[in-house]
This record gives sequence, structure tokens and C-alpha cells, in this order.
Amino acid sequence: MTRPTIMFVCVHNAGRSQMAAAFAKTLSGGRIEVRSAGSAPADSINPVVREAMAEVGIDLAAARPRVLVAEDVQSSDVVITMGCGDACPFFPAR
Repeated sequence: MTRPTIMFVCVHNAGRSQMAAAFAKTLSGGRIEVRSAGSAPADSINPVVREAMAEVGIDLAAARPRVLVAEDVQSSDVVITMGCGDACPFFPAR
């Protein structure tokens, strides 16, 4: 059976969307595929975000901001945009 896919999108993919994706991965126990991306990705994850997630036992050391691409959005079951305003283009999910 195919796992449902959820994608979190914000502008820099260095804070909100990374945190949301990490919580979704952790809380789903692998039952869903989780993605995150940014419309204008930063060079690295915000260090305060890494620290905050470490405080709750989630390691973001390997996480890297990713660019938002249409294929990832269109192959996701659910796409959640977070604080993007006009910076997140509209893509219909499947």
C-alpha cells in the first residue's frame, strides 16, 4: 500500500516547514511520506530551529533547505503552505 504524502512549504525552508515536517515524520511513525521545500530556500536551517527541535528530541543536523519544484507538489496528497504570502506559487496537488 502506498503511503500518503504531505508537503510543507514556506519561503526559506529553514524554519516553519522544517519543524512541521520533522514533527510529522516523528509523530506518523513512518506511516506517511513527508516533504518540505521553500520558494526561495536559505543556505542552511536556522540554528535556533535546530536547537529548539533538539530540545524535544528531534535531530535536524542532516536537514537542508530544498527548492520548491512542481513535481514534488503535484505528487503530494496534501500541501500545506506556511507564511508564504505571495512567495508560494499555486500548484494543485493530486
